[in-house]
Amino acid sequence: MLLDDELPGLAYLKMLCEQIPQMEVVKAFNNPQLFLEELPSLEFDLCILDVEMPGINGLQVANLLGGKPVIFATAYKEYAAEAFDLDAVDYIRKPIQKERLEQAVQKALKRISIAKPPREFMQVNTDKGKTLIYFQQLGYIKTGENDSRDKVAYLKDGSSLYLKNISFDKLLEMLPSRRFCRINKKEIISLDIIRVFNFDEITSIMLSPDGKALTFTLSEIYRNDLLDQVNN
Repeated sequence: MLLDDELPGLAYLKMLCEQIPQMEVVKAFNNPQLFLEELPSLEFDLCILDVEMPGINGLQVANLLGGKPVIFATAYKEYAAEAFDLDAVDYIRKPIQKERLEQAVQKALKRISIAKPPREFMQVNTDKGKTLIYFQQLGYIKTGENDSRDKVAYLKDGSSLYLKNISFDKLLEMLPSRRFCRINKKEIISLDIIRVFNFDEITSIMLSPDGKALTFTLSEIYRNDLLDQVNN
């Protein structure tokens, strides 16, 4: 979230932020009062804001953010001590340099990763609309029979969801790597469901409709990936 009452400075800051891959600008405000009015409905991890603004200054705004990380970006050096008393991530002097902003953002990312619990679900498109899949419920995912661009997610309770137009690479980005592994060209499996495995086969705790344990092929290409995950 960006806040600066000077529009040229705000536009420049937004441009710099959009050049940093780890950042996504949710919204930019040039009016602190409007920002505070919308604050209850805004979702963001970090606020970059000016100090001297009309009506209410950035230090006062930061006090109202409920402990969210802030980076101050200002032309004035005399507020630095007060900023760090508020536990600001960083204090950047204008004119802002991209490299200096990147340093501040890296500090913020470290703080956010410590404070923010890992997400326990992913949002995906299915043949019935968007849905949330909670990782602890997911058993395995395989390529759709009719269209390889689609996938089928099988849950531990025996139900399934048809995922529309999503690649395994994208799924692996969304899934926690410590809990899921690709085991062949057509399947990703949750480590939770593995009962035993050998050189080329995995036997799971999930059952097929006839009551037998589900088995999966472990291909040579992905064998080392599985071994690395179960051994670490």
